[in-house]
Amino acid sequence: MPLLQDLLDAIATSRVEIVDLTAPLSSDTPILQLPEPFSNTIHFQLEEISRYDAAGPNWYWNNIHTGEHTGTHVDAPAHWVSGKDGPDVSQLPLRGLVAPAVVVDVSDRVAADSDFLLQIDDVRFWEAENGPLPAGGWLLLRTGWDRRSANAAQFLNADETGPHSPGISAECARWLAEDTDLVGLGVETVGTDAGAAHSFDPPFPCHHYFLGAGKMGLTQLQNVAALPTTGAMLVVSPLPIVGGSGSPARVYALVER
Repeated sequence: MPLLQDLLDAIATSRVEIVDLTAPLSSDTPILQLPEPFSNTIHFQLEEISRYDAAGPNWYWNNIHTGEHTGTHVDAPAHWVSGKDGPDVSQLPLRGLVAPAVVVDVSDRVAADSDFLLQIDDVRFWEAENGPLPAGGWLLLRTGWDRRSANAAQFLNADETGPHSPGISAECARWLAEDTDLVGLGVETVGTDAGAAHSFDPPFPCHHYFLGAGKMGLTQLQNVAALPTTGAMLVVSPLPIVGGSGSPARVYALVER
C-alpha cells in the first residue's frame, strides 16, 4: 500500500493538511425557513438518555432529533421532484464523495451585493485563468457567507421582501449541471440556491438542474477560504439513510502544502 502510506506520511508531516469544512451542529444551527403553507424542518436537538447516573452509571449518550437538511448537509437527487427517480442518500456513489474540488471566489462581489448571482461568463473567465472544471469533481462557491453562520438572522438575511443571499443564476445552474462533468455544487449558504431563487424560472434552479441531472448539492460549508483555487481533494461523509433525501455530513478537504 505505498500510495496510502505516502498519504499518511504526508498528513503526519503536515505536507498534506486536513481542512475541516463542516459547521458545528447544535440547537443554534441556522435552518431554512419556508413561508406558509409549506412545512419546515426542526432545529437540531439532543435528548439525553443517561450521563453517568442511575439511567446509565458508566456511560453518556443521547438521542438526536434533526432534519436531513440541517447544518452542513448533502442533497441527494431524490430530494427534488426533478430527481425523484434518482439515488437516495444511501445510494450516492462513493467516487463522487471523495473527489477533486475547485473554488470559485466571488466574496468581493457578494460583499457589495448580497443578492449576487454567478453567471456563465464568470465561470468561463475562471476557466481561462485556472483551467477546466474537474471531471468528476465539485465546484465550491466561496461567497464569504460562512462569516454570518453564528447569527441565524444575519445568515438567513431576510426582510419584508424575502431572504437575500448569493447564489447562481438559472442559466448558469443549468449549464453547470447539464453541460459539465461536475458531480456536485457546494456553497456556504443555507441552501444551494440564492435567497431569491423562489422567483427564478424554474424556481430553485440549482436544486432543479443539479438534482435532476443525478448530481449532488452540499451546503453550509465553512473555511472554504482556506482552500486553494484548484488542487484540493474533497471528502464528504453523509449518513447512509435508506430512503433519505439528504443527510448532515462531515466534510473536509485534503490540501497539499
